[in-house]
Amino acid sequence: MISIDSSLFIQIVNFVLLIGILNVVMYRPIRNILIQRREKIEGLEQAIDQFQRDAEDKGDALSQGIREARRRGQKAKEALLQEAAEQEKAMIDEINRKAQENLAKIQAKIEKDMGAVKASLLKEIDTFSKIIGQKILGRAA
Repeated sequence: MISIDSSLFIQIVNFVLLIGILNVVMYRPIRNILIQRREKIEGLEQAIDQFQRDAEDKGDALSQGIREARRRGQKAKEALLQEAAEQEKAMIDEINRKAQENLAKIQAKIEKDMGAVKASLLKEIDTFSKIIGQKILGRAA
């Protein structure tokens, strides 16, 4: 049978004292270590979040920079194409002008040659008409 005597109070005091000593020696340092660990983990999580935000911001800035570079490149390309089209038009106009000059020279030469041939043929037309007439009539003039 269990009897309640002074040893029970001694055991209670002993238990409370043991809890106090364990709290000071063991539990409090462990809790402090756990608190420090939690703070360190929270700090690392905040740093990770900050790095992720920074990476997203830099990624956005990079994407925007790429878009801007593409836009500038497209404008430069369009400007070069426009300049090339203008140069092409100028070259074609120059070639057409030279071709027109050459054509005019050739036409003038042909007209001159035609005039000379026509003049020489007109001089010989009487001779040709006599020869043709003789051949048609079959007699000599």
